[in-house]
Amino acid sequence: MMATAFADTDPTETAPASVSAVASDPSATAASKAISQDEPEASPRLLMFRSVLSGLIWPITGIVAFLGLWAVLAPQVDTSLGTLPGPAEVTEAGFGLYEEFSAAKDAEAAFYAQQDANNAAAIAAGTPERVRDFTYAGPPTFLDQIITSLETVALGFFLATIFAVPIGLMAGLSTRFNAAINPLVQIMKPVSPLAWLPIVTMVISAMITSADPLLPKAFVISALVVMLCSLWPTLINTAVGTSSIDKDLLNVGKVLRLGWFDKLTKLVLPASLPYIFTGMRLSLGVGWMVLIAAEMLAQNPGLGKFVWDEFQNGSSQSLSRIMFAVIVIGLIGFLLDRGMMALQTLVSKNRTV
Repeated sequence: MMATAFADTDPTETAPASVSAVASDPSATAASKAISQDEPEASPRLLMFRSVLSGLIWPITGIVAFLGLWAVLAPQVDTSLGTLPGPAEVTEAGFGLYEEFSAAKDAEAAFYAQQDANNAAAIAAGTPERVRDFTYAGPPTFLDQIITSLETVALGFFLATIFAVPIGLMAGLSTRFNAAINPLVQIMKPVSPLAWLPIVTMVISAMITSADPLLPKAFVISALVVMLCSLWPTLINTAVGTSSIDKDLLNVGKVLRLGWFDKLTKLVLPASLPYIFTGMRLSLGVGWMVLIAAEMLAQNPGLGKFVWDEFQNGSSQSLSRIMFAVIVIGLIGFLLDRGMMALQTLVSKNRTV
C-alpha cells in the first residue's frame, strides 16, 4: 500500500499545474516582481571589497599563525646571547633603531647649526679665513645603511642588465654564438659570491688608487660582485626568448628589407620582452641576496655590514636587531620584486608585437 501511494504522487505530474497556477495569478506575479525589486544589488565597490578581503584572509591567517608559533617557540631556544627574541622584542628593536635615527639627525642638525654660527661670528669679527665647511661624520644610521644597500644593488643590477641583454640577444639570434658562450655561462653561473669577492677586491684595489675616489672602493666591490652573480638569469632568459621568436615574423622583416636596428627594435625586442623581464626579476632577486654577503666581507656600509657589526657586538639586543634587519631585508626584496612585476606589466602593454 505504501509503495502504491508513493507511486501515485509523481512530482513531475503536479509541478506543471502549480507553475501554471502561479503564472495565471496576476497578484502572485506582481508580488514576485516586488520582492525582486526590493532585493539590493551589490555595488561594484562592494564586490571589489569582497574580492580583496577574500584574497587577504589566508595570507593574514598564515602570518598570524607564523607570529604565534614564533612567540611560543622563541623563548625555548637558548643562544650565547640569551633566548631567541620573539615578535615583541624584535618590534621593540625596530623602534629603538628609529630612535637612534632621530637622535642622529638631531645631532647632525645641531652640528651644522653650530658650524653656521661659528662661521657667522668669524665673518662678523673680520676673520673670514676661520670659516669652515666640514661635513658631519657621524656613524651611519640603519636607514642610511638601507639606502646604501639599495644604491649598491641598483648599480650592480644596472651593470648586469646592460651586459646581459645584448649578449642574450646575440646568443638567441646566432646558434654559433650561443654554442660558443654556452660552456662559459654554465661554468660561471654557479660560482658563489664569496669566491668572486677576493678576485674583485684585488682588481679594484689595483685600479682605484686615489685617496678620494669618486665612489668608495667597498661600494664598487660590492656592486661588481652583485653584477657577476646576477647577470646570468637575464642573459639566459633573453637568449631563450629571442630564439623562440616565430620564424615567420623574422621572414616578414626580410621581406620588408628592415635594417638590423629596425629588426631589433621593431621585431626582436618587443617579442622577447616577457622573457627579458622575467630574467631581470630573477636577477634582481639574486642580486639582493648576494648583496648582503658581499657587504659583510667588503665592509660596504649597508645592511650586510649592519648585520655583521651587530653579530660582532654581541650585546643583549644584538640578536633582536639582527632579526629586525632580516625582516627588513625580506620586505625590501618583496617590494623590489613587485615593482619589477609592475614595470613588466606596464611595458608589455605598450609593446608593438
